[in-house]
Amino acid sequence: MKSITLLTALVCSSLSSLAFAQDITGTWKNIDDKTGSSKAILEIRQESNGTYTAKVIKITPRPGYTPKETCIKCPAPYTNKPILGMDVLTGLKYVEGLNFSGGKIIDPLSGNIYSMKAKLSANGKRLNLRGYVGISALGRSQTWIKND
Repeated sequence: MKSITLLTALVCSSLSSLAFAQDITGTWKNIDDKTGSSKAILEIRQESNGTYTAKVIKITPRPGYTPKETCIKCPAPYTNKPILGMDVLTGLKYVEGLNFSGGKIIDPLSGNIYSMKAKLSANGKRLNLRGYVGISALGRSQTWIKND
């Protein structure tokens, strides 16, 4: 009887941690793939259709860099829009396990829009994003760290 109770507790614990790990909503600090420093704090929310969207809620100051305020090189509807408050990630869908795909992400500094996929770490603290054009081998990676 003890082994059944223990097994049930372990299964429930594993399932609840997996369910928690799949929840990517909340605030995240992005880490730039080129400089290794944070550029912004972003908030991920789940839309009514089940997809995820992330907006810039704070631009992180960095030594020797003056942040841009608007998305100058961006295509419509982003052209000349403020970066602060901008939805930079849209349409990201949960696939299975810790994987997400089908999203689009814009780099407001270059104006480039990439297809994207993401994988959440097992502990739910890191979101590894891959933005690409065509195939994922042709792209950039970025890590977002969960703010507690």
